Amino acid sequence: MADVLSQSQIDALLNSMNNTDEEKSVEKEPQPKQKYRKYDFYSPKKYTKDKLKLLRSVYDNYSRIATSQINGLFRVASEVQVVGVEEQRYYEFGNALNETDIIALAKVEIPEYPKNPPMVFHVSPVLMGVMIDKMLGGTGMDTQVDGSYVYTDIEIALYESIIQHLTRITKDVWRTYIHMDIEFDRIEENPSMFQGISVDETVVIVMLKISMGEDMEGAMNICIPGTLLFNIFEIIEKTKHLADQDGETANRNNKEEIMESIKESEMEVTAQLGVAKVNLDDVYNLHVGDIIDLNKPQDSEISLQISGQPWFTGKLGVYNKNIAVKIEDRAESVKSDVAV
Repeated sequence: MADVLSQSQIDALLNSMNNTDEEKSVEKEPQPKQKYRKYDFYSPKKYTKDKLKLLRSVYDNYSRIATSQINGLFRVASEVQVVGVEEQRYYEFGNALNETDIIALAKVEIPEYPKNPPMVFHVSPVLMGVMIDKMLGGTGMDTQVDGSYVYTDIEIALYESIIQHLTRITKDVWRTYIHMDIEFDRIEENPSMFQGISVDETVVIVMLKISMGEDMEGAMNICIPGTLLFNIFEIIEKTKHLADQDGETANRNNKEEIMESIKESEMEVTAQLGVAKVNLDDVYNLHVGDIIDLNKPQDSEISLQISGQPWFTGKLGVYNKNIAVKIEDRAESVKSDVAV
C-alpha cells in the first residue's frame, strides 16, 4: 500500500520547493556590469594630473577673490566655487554654447611670448540676467531669462562692465607663478563665428559655480587655449629650474662667505699624549720627580684636538728643534660626520 503524506509533510515539501525557486531567481539576477572609461586615441590627453592640479589651485584663489568682488559689486552674499577643471577640444566647448550666448575675450600678454590666443569667459544667461538686474537696483528674483535669451544693447554694455571685473582678477591669481598682463578685449555675440582658437585645439575648461543669495546660482566657464597653457607651463618650468640653480649658487656663495669671514679666527690645537686615572690620595701625595703611567706605548698615536674636540691622530716628533705632531689620519668622529 502506498504511503500517504500528512498535511505538515506536504507544507514542508511546498516550502522547500519555494525556497529553491527563490534561490534560483537570485542566482539568475544579472550582476551590474563594471563601467570603463573610454580612451580617445584621436585626441589623447596632453596635461598631467599635476598640471591640472596646479590650475585647480590657481582658480581656487580666483574663486576666493571673485567672491569678494561680487559681494562688493552687487551688495549680496555670494560664493564662487570651482566645480571642475577638464581638458577638452575647443569644438566641444563651442558646441555646448547656444547661438544667443555671448562670450568675452581677454587679451593675454607674456613678456617672452607676446602673441597668444585669448582667454574665453562665458557666463550663463540666467546668472548674468540676475547680475544685470541687481546692478540696475532690482532684486534679481523677477528676471525671465533662459538659455535662448537675447541681450539688448544696454545689457551688453552692462555685461562688459561686469566681465571686466572678473577678467581683471586673473592677473593677480597668476602672479605667484608667472608675470602676465590680462585685459578685457571685446564681446563676441556669435560664438560660432569666433576663429581666434582652432576648433581642434586642446583647451582646458575651468568650471565655476556662482551662488548669489539663497536661491540664485549659475555657471561660469573659463576656456584657456592649449597654446597659451604651453607657454605658461614652459615659463614656470624654466623659472623653477633657474630658481633651483640660484639656490645652489647661493648656498655655495654663503659657504664661501662664511669661510672668508672666519678663516682668520684663532683656534687652540692640543696634542693629547694620553689619559690616566689617578686616585685623589695619589694626587695628594705626588712630588716632583714622580712618574705617572699614561698606559700607552712610546710610539703609539696621539690625539690632536681642536677646541677640545678630537680631529686628527698623529705621531709625536721634532721639527726645527721643537716638539711637533705629524698628522696621520682623521679622527673616527670626524670621518663619520664627513660621511653623513
